[in-house]
Amino acid sequence: MPHQHYIAAVALLAASQATACPDYLDVEMRKLHSQQTVNLCEAAADGPLLIVNTASHCGFTSQFAGLEALNQQYKERGLTVIGFASDDFKQAAKDEETAAQICYVNYGVTFTMLAPSHVRGDEANGVFSELARQAQAPGWNFNKYVVDRQGRVTAHFGSRTRPDDDDLKTAIEEVL
Repeated sequence: MPHQHYIAAVALLAASQATACPDYLDVEMRKLHSQQTVNLCEAAADGPLLIVNTASHCGFTSQFAGLEALNQQYKERGLTVIGFASDDFKQAAKDEETAAQICYVNYGVTFTMLAPSHVRGDEANGVFSELARQAQAPGWNFNKYVVDRQGRVTAHFGSRTRPDDDDLKTAIEEVL
């Protein structure tokens, strides 16, 4: 009997190591218009991610509503949606308070929104540097990256792909 417990413990340890969070997601980042930080690995809880670079004054800003709908639709199945505010394309609000108002009040966002950071080029944060390495850097706001439990980008969608797009939903379903 003790041998069976040992085997079970080894199997559990191997399983936890197999789903260990990748280094590029094991970071603390500040939440939008807050002093609170969030560790992306802890936020994802070993589940798949939908990562999106966002802006509050962009022609695609209305996609916040669709992203929130995806969040509500899939969060119980383990998907974590994370928005990265950025002014890399000069479409962000003048301050975080205004950006937060647009996200949380105007569009009812409940998924994690992070404070502004760079998402492309040499100054890109570590998450977007890795997303660019695995897929491509965002060419504009509201690029969507579907990331599996191991931290691999399984699909990338540009700005024009709306959150209710069937191909995006299929890509999300495949990593759940």
